[in-house]
Amino acid sequence: MNAVTPFADALPLAGNAPPPPPRSGAAIRFEALSKRFAAKAGAAEVTALDAVTLDVAPGSITGIIGRSGAGKSTLLRTINGLDRPTDGRVLVDGIDVGLLDPAGLRALRREIGMIFQHFALLSSRTVFGNIALPLELAGTPRAEIARRVDELIDLVGLADKRGRYPAELSGGQKQRVGIARALATRPRVLLSDEATSALDPETTQSILALLKHINALTGVTVVLITHEMYVIKEICDSVAVIEAGRIIETGDVYDVFARPRSETTRSFVASVTGAALPEAFAARLTPQPKGALQTVLRIVFTGDNATAPVISRLSRSLDVDITVIAGQVDAIGGRPFGNLTVAVPARQDVVQAVVALVNSYGLQAEVLGHVA
Repeated sequence: MNAVTPFADALPLAGNAPPPPPRSGAAIRFEALSKRFAAKAGAAEVTALDAVTLDVAPGSITGIIGRSGAGKSTLLRTINGLDRPTDGRVLVDGIDVGLLDPAGLRALRREIGMIFQHFALLSSRTVFGNIALPLELAGTPRAEIARRVDELIDLVGLADKRGRYPAELSGGQKQRVGIARALATRPRVLLSDEATSALDPETTQSILALLKHINALTGVTVVLITHEMYVIKEICDSVAVIEAGRIIETGDVYDVFARPRSETTRSFVASVTGAALPEAFAARLTPQPKGALQTVLRIVFTGDNATAPVISRLSRSLDVDITVIAGQVDAIGGRPFGNLTVAVPARQDVVQAVVALVNSYGLQAEVLGHVA
């Protein structure tokens, strides 16, 4: 098997040749992928991934979200061969990563850039030197290295930091260096390992905007792992939710936000969409309506009626008092989306009428509980 050929064009052109045109991102497919790690003597094997099947579209930004220990980092590392599958396959543009020989893996890794949570910069190298490192290791001519690094420094907005060392940079600036380094060999896949979790909210926003810009500019396939649904909401096209090594939910980001199927996904979504109830109020909810004065409902706003004055329509049409408890209207992928939690009189006829009218507008209503 010739393991090098599929990735042979990964390096930039040498000399004074013009830069190559943008290259399309690679497709990635996980097929019944499992990964088990040997445990200490007397202990059972640890299953990090359990029969994962997932497709990542070329040129997309796909987010993999899960709590600590869910298996998301292991899944990411199978893409560049840092972790080999125990069972199943991971394919990058049809190439089985698990079958590549050492030369093939080296070529593959020039096609796959990686951004790390804690930057992984060399303290003894300047911004220029850190970005240049992958090109130096690949034997790229010096003139081409200089041209490519300067191009990347401009792209990530660090033109005035070219000769600075990591100790002289802020966290956001360090991550920009890490992003530029990951792009040095013009990869077709960019992996992001919790790239914003060590940054403050404002810096996180700027890094996410940069990643989205890079994706639009180059067509690179971005796969990011995170435990923050905000990151998914901001830049991802699709999302996969992983729990205990299994993919429990996948889909278009808007659809997953609008109709989360699993309890884990609902918990993640609630953290950023206004669906989470205030703690003091949530503690008063009971599942049974007996003796309750109010019934609490969540209304999910999507589609053409996402910004319609539904609450005022409900109140006028049904002649009932509606109390707004919590809510938020936002945009996901440029499409309006909102959650509103309301309380209505705890009468079965009123609740049924509210739900029916909400549904007639093409929206969703869910009874959360009752308050005495």
